[in-house]
Amino acid sequence: MAERLATRYRTALVTGASTGLGRAFATMLLSEGVAVWGTSREAGRLGELGRAHPGAFHPVVMELGDADAVGRGFREAEQAAGGFDLVVNNAGYGVFGTFAEVDFSVWREQMNVMLVNTALVSHLALPGLKTRGRGALVNVSSLAAEFPLPFQSAYNMAKAGLTALSESLMIECAGTGVAVIDLRPGDFRTDFEGAVRRPPAGQGDARLPRVWAAFEKMMHGGPPPAAAAEALRQALQRGKSGTVRCGRFFQAVIAPLLARFGSLPLKRRIQAGYFDLD
Repeated sequence: MAERLATRYRTALVTGASTGLGRAFATMLLSEGVAVWGTSREAGRLGELGRAHPGAFHPVVMELGDADAVGRGFREAEQAAGGFDLVVNNAGYGVFGTFAEVDFSVWREQMNVMLVNTALVSHLALPGLKTRGRGALVNVSSLAAEFPLPFQSAYNMAKAGLTALSESLMIECAGTGVAVIDLRPGDFRTDFEGAVRRPPAGQGDARLPRVWAAFEKMMHGGPPPAAAAEALRQALQRGKSGTVRCGRFFQAVIAPLLARFGSLPLKRRIQAGYFDLD
């Protein structure tokens, strides 16, 4: 029988813990005996986890759009935890629209939250992890880093950037005892599409409604969030740096093989058919 994660990771920070994959990650870690500090923009959204796991789950209000707030929130949580053995950068959201027609401030905000300030959390977490000589940093990227989602350009850029950051940190953390995991989920039934920001109607590309319908269908047909949490649990048990893809079999296994061994034109044709872009 595999040992519980608490034997390796005593404390964890999970960003975006109130819903979706973040909530599933926090719930899994709590079930493994790990004390979790989970973040959300609003404390009330974390109440149910706190009530279900009194003394083990600790709510942290953190606005990832504000770098100063990220720094304060992280340091306060780290001090309360006595240091983190595990940090899971999960928080994020989608924006759906044509790149040129949506005001650039919308894309800038998304990149700031999902890449710049998420990288800041990694920057804040690594000194403590390296000092202890153990633990893990998990950056939740996406298969969108390999197969970009149509009309979600800043999401794709942010996730590709997180993947590049993780690859860089795997090199830097080699031999330190700290594992860096690039977790790339595909579609999961998280209501992610329900929280996607959609600019007002009237954008010029006639494909938008078809692509949105395909995106909703794709998300509704995905595995439950607990499947992603199980993939993370197994990766943390291994305690090694690397890339972990999870989701439906086609997304997690077949699609990456196509990306690696197929031609770019073939990959683009498959993606166009997948999202009804033809």
